[in-house]
Amino acid sequence: MNEATTLIDGEWTALPGRREVTAPATGRVIGTVCWGDAGHARAAADAAQRAFAAWSARSGRERADILLRAAALILERQQELARLLAEEAGKRLPEALGEISFSAEYIRWFAEEARRPEGFVHAQEDPARRHLSTRSAAGVVVSLSSWNFPCSLQARKLAPALAAGCTVVIRVSERAPLAVTEMIRAFTDAGMPPGVIGLVHGPSREITGELLAHPAVRVVTFTGSTPVGSAIMRQAADRIVRPLLELGGDAPFLVFEDADLDRAVDAALLAKTRNTGQSCVAANRFLVHESVHDEFVARLAARLDALTLGDGLAEPTPDLGPMIDQGSVDAVRALADDAIARGAREATTPRDVPEGGTFLRPMLFTDVDDDARLANEEVFGPVAGVFRFRTEDEAIARANRTEMGLAAYVFSSDAARCWRVADRLAAGIVGVNDPVPSVAFAPMGGAKQSGLGREGAAIGLEEFTETKYVAWRL
Repeated sequence: MNEATTLIDGEWTALPGRREVTAPATGRVIGTVCWGDAGHARAAADAAQRAFAAWSARSGRERADILLRAAALILERQQELARLLAEEAGKRLPEALGEISFSAEYIRWFAEEARRPEGFVHAQEDPARRHLSTRSAAGVVVSLSSWNFPCSLQARKLAPALAAGCTVVIRVSERAPLAVTEMIRAFTDAGMPPGVIGLVHGPSREITGELLAHPAVRVVTFTGSTPVGSAIMRQAADRIVRPLLELGGDAPFLVFEDADLDRAVDAALLAKTRNTGQSCVAANRFLVHESVHDEFVARLAARLDALTLGDGLAEPTPDLGPMIDQGSVDAVRALADDAIARGAREATTPRDVPEGGTFLRPMLFTDVDDDARLANEEVFGPVAGVFRFRTEDEAIARANRTEMGLAAYVFSSDAARCWRVADRLAAGIVGVNDPVPSVAFAPMGGAKQSGLGREGAAIGLEEFTETKYVAWRL
């Protein structure tokens, strides 16, 4: 049976405490996670503190070489990692394979970026003085990630932190800890020195609190819900630990009257149902021009009704896998029930779902009240509402009406409109005629209550550095 073990000071340890890991598609126990405590978190942070000086002193090329070896090992083990990920997180195997590949790409990209350290010689005003800026590793990093993309989210944090010269202590969600643990094993197998990476499983609040109180910790990076992110930010404030937060989303998906409707429906299906809708950047609210509203609804509802549900490892591969657990199913159903109680009409057709797992059929609603929870809260599942608009200004106002601002999508054939709308949307990520905008070399992050800071791109490495200014009198 698979086991998510603890990594402290270079040693993989099977702790006596255990939690079961179950497959959402079947309810079957597929592994265990070693359950640590604050003492283990403190030991991992102590080891990271000891390792920091030597790791940060290595050249960018030396750090890059280890990262590149780790990325190569991850790709060598892609099939094994993907099957493990698909089973524990309920993913379809093709999506799991894609996530492992994307994880390796982040590591490769930041390995290359590690060899491009940046500094500046500022313009002089006094011939007797010179002004310089340099960057150096910030210190020990706490990296916290959720269960929906456990490998790629952790890779997007771990790779730039290591490339910058930081050491890292990780806590991953106990809902899907197995594949990400094995991904981290690739780093130690690639020659990562002891203490540079620590991995501790255990109670979230206890582990996080202990790590944020550690004197060597300088940065905390977290992906998850806005309420949890807010709590972490409050804890980080006690020691002025820098927070890097990718939080909840409520992505609007705007379809204008001049959009290619075939393309928009295809994109809407992908943006809503990828990972069974369990994505922070998933399309939540479809805002559709009144002239194409009815046709869009009919087409999208038919496509959703045609989707097959099942175990992501089954043959043939189903279109949708299960939700992560029953609590998630119940939470999304509650949003649908609230919309119905407020007068919403379902455009999709009720049907049975497979037994034995935590499945939820896709649902699409029209005539959703603006005060309904479905119109105002993040929907972490295959359910959405469609809303009419008449003018461009109305569409933008409706898109920006919530406090979330992670992602947004615009579909139009008018290039000028695309520019205008993208500029006015209060979101950190905008996909223009593109339902999957994420790439390793672009900055990803949110506005408003959807987060602080950016991951990916060169700025994603800068988040883990400190800038030092040197004034030099000749």
